[in-house]
Amino acid sequence: MEKFTLEILCQIIGIGSASGLIYQDPSLYVIGDNSGFLYQYDLQSKELQRHPLVENPTENTPKKDKADFEAITHYQDSLYIFGSGSTQKRNKMVHLNGNTKQVIATHDLTDLYAVMQNFGGINPEDFNIEGAIFDGENYYLLNRGNGKSGKNILFTVAGKNLSNDFQILSNNYKLPKIKGVRTSFTDGVLVGDQLYFLASAEDTQSTYDDGAVLGSLIGSIDLKTMKINFTQKISDTHKFEGLTLFADTPDKIQFLLCEDNDTEVLETTIYKLRVNKKR
Repeated sequence: MEKFTLEILCQIIGIGSASGLIYQDPSLYVIGDNSGFLYQYDLQSKELQRHPLVENPTENTPKKDKADFEAITHYQDSLYIFGSGSTQKRNKMVHLNGNTKQVIATHDLTDLYAVMQNFGGINPEDFNIEGAIFDGENYYLLNRGNGKSGKNILFTVAGKNLSNDFQILSNNYKLPKIKGVRTSFTDGVLVGDQLYFLASAEDTQSTYDDGAVLGSLIGSIDLKTMKINFTQKISDTHKFEGLTLFADTPDKIQFLLCEDNDTEVLETTIYKLRVNKKR
């Protein structure tokens, strides 16, 4: 029996460069790294709503100006959206009311990101947060090691807030290669005590400039031991950047994935991935 199956769930017109998503039946919440909006797509009615994340939001913000929202997570009635930190303009975290989708606060994470860089031994040009998870006590932030130093790091951040009262732990991972290029974290989601992650191979050594896409894999990390349980290549052609839980059964776990196509075309394909628990 196959270890996984990958199929198209739906296509959404009006969203481009999708970088993160959350499934809350019947809605998908999607962010794009070029966009100043949170998108809400109803899987039943097929209606698409846009919720502003910044002042004067646009669909395709110029690269030098964009907030680069790469990671989204939720806990109870709140949504949290993180900038990648790959430039000074990308250090924001937006906290939204999950019911109204109104912005509660926008936090400047410059100090946190600077401490994370120092703690993880990452040069500023190699810092690139692409995944975020919040479990009510800890934030788990995934640094994508697509810079020259190649540091794929899972940061665990705890404390009263992310501005000036936090503690940090870090774990560095050497991920598999695809076509000779080391994969790097692109997103993660918590299922029980397992952190499932996506990683992609892209022929570039820059957190800013895109390169040729060589494929993606899925894997999991046991948060008790901080060790990788498994990795499985799922594509030779896609750069999957968003991961959310869709369904969990004793035999299989199903995820929804989104893909960053690195263009200004406002069209996004959502994929369904089924992974066997018994490998």
